[in-house]
Amino acid sequence: MDIRICIDVDDMERAIAFYTGGLGLRCGRRFQNAFVELLGASSPLDLLLNAPGTHPVAGSDATRSYQRHWTPVHLDFVVDDIDAAVARLLQHGAVLEMPVNQRAWGLIAGLADPFGHGIDLLQFTGRGYDEILQPAQTLPD
Repeated sequence: MDIRICIDVDDMERAIAFYTGGLGLRCGRRFQNAFVELLGASSPLDLLLNAPGTHPVAGSDATRSYQRHWTPVHLDFVVDDIDAAVARLLQHGAVLEMPVNQRAWGLIAGLADPFGHGIDLLQFTGRGYDEILQPAQTLPD
């Protein structure tokens, strides 16, 4: 099964610049200005142009807002150099919400993209998440 990640934005060119310049993704197919596919991650990201105040689901009272919002879903991007990635994203309009922190498995930083969506950057060290297995286990090759 494949997964595609859809991200609503209110400014397509700014979104393309953020995700390509900040994270190194590249544009794939472009469906006029309403839908742009970004490639280079393990799953494609689809940027969907939707105006603020529009309803995401017909008949819903909810409306789109591109202010910082909390949702139980966010994106984690694994990077090789977290400090450089944070700097690039800040240059492209991200907001740093949690500076780089050390964890048993590596480094993490929390940001919001220019459209209010939460994103984390991860830089794994050692065995990555396997560092927190209890008790430590050796996984087969």
